[in-house]
Amino acid sequence: MKIAKCFFIIIFFFFLKDVYCCTTAVISGKATKDGRPIIWKLRDSDFLKNYAKKFSAQKGKYAFIGIVNSKDSLASEVWGGNNEVGFAIMNSASYNVNINDSAKVKDKEGIVMKKALELCKTLKDFEKLLNDLPKPSGLATHFGVIDAKGGAAFYEVNNYTWTKFDANDPNVAPDGFILRTNFSETGKPNMGHGFIRLQTAKLLFDKAIKENLIDYRDIIQNFSRCLYNPITENNYREMYEKEAASDKFIHSDNLITSHGSASCIVVQGVKNNESPQFTTMWTMIGFPNTCIALPLWVSEAELPNAVIYNDSIKNSKLNEYNRRLFKECYPIDNSDGYHYLKISKLVNKENKGYIQIIEPIEKNIIDETEKKLSKWRSKKPSKSEIEDFYTELNDIVEKIYEKMLDE
Repeated sequence: MKIAKCFFIIIFFFFLKDVYCCTTAVISGKATKDGRPIIWKLRDSDFLKNYAKKFSAQKGKYAFIGIVNSKDSLASEVWGGNNEVGFAIMNSASYNVNINDSAKVKDKEGIVMKKALELCKTLKDFEKLLNDLPKPSGLATHFGVIDAKGGAAFYEVNNYTWTKFDANDPNVAPDGFILRTNFSETGKPNMGHGFIRLQTAKLLFDKAIKENLIDYRDIIQNFSRCLYNPITENNYREMYEKEAASDKFIHSDNLITSHGSASCIVVQGVKNNESPQFTTMWTMIGFPNTCIALPLWVSEAELPNAVIYNDSIKNSKLNEYNRRLFKECYPIDNSDGYHYLKISKLVNKENKGYIQIIEPIEKNIIDETEKKLSKWRSKKPSKSEIEDFYTELNDIVEKIYEKMLDE
């Protein structure tokens, strides 16, 4: 019995270590600076290699773009994206639903999101899809969804039922946003993961609402790279921006971006009178603290070479560059090393941390994208216009990572 008990404890902690978590948000246009709804997914996963893919419209289906695991050669699952009619979706796993459920079907979230992007135009379409799924559905998740008509909601889903949380309903979301990590409001209380990350996210969003509404720029640069722990009240960015680069480490497990953070998307929707083509998926195709965000659209143009699957490396180029920097941030090569982040690789007094190098260049990309979108919303761009911009983005990626990898 003692041997069996010890074996159970070892197995329990093995799986506890490998629970990967996400921080997500659905934001109504009422709460954003420009009136456009947003979904945010900072994805933690054991699939750290990712790429972006454009899916062409098939008969009766919509074209869309999404994030795919590089090991998924058939692109059978999608982990967040948007389609040509302005429908966008992402998810976070829920670890406090389906408790004691013996159903064998599991982990269907990526398959369902791909199907939703193919078939759905509105939140109502998605609700029909959920209703039509065979039960048990193999789902334990929160789906965050927006559409081109201003719809914005989370759906807490288990094997048999779903519950909608509408970001446009003041009784549900008085400030116009809803946050989720890895436990459901409809699940078993005090179980799950991500309680501290949720606390951090709420502090960030509450401050943004109070000061000047929510800006997608802040979500990309400040929220996704937040280095604050609300339990210890340490803001590691503020602390280590004042210190010279060194070999100091911090425990990073409860930061919004940690060792298991594989990618991040911020999908900015459109207003009611705007073309859904300009739904913009801001994409960090790797560890957010070392990965530059690039804008992607569903269009005739091929996606930038930096983010698509590259046969020779079996991954995307941007993710591959990013993985090399990631290893510099987590250099301890043993089973406990994933806890500890070498903080001065990200920020330091010399202003040479990876975050400090990336963000000014990223800000220029955002500014230039805003100029182009302002023009494109009035006059639809040609395929070559979008391709030319993607070429510029590819060049920026090559230059910035050449610099960081050589230093």
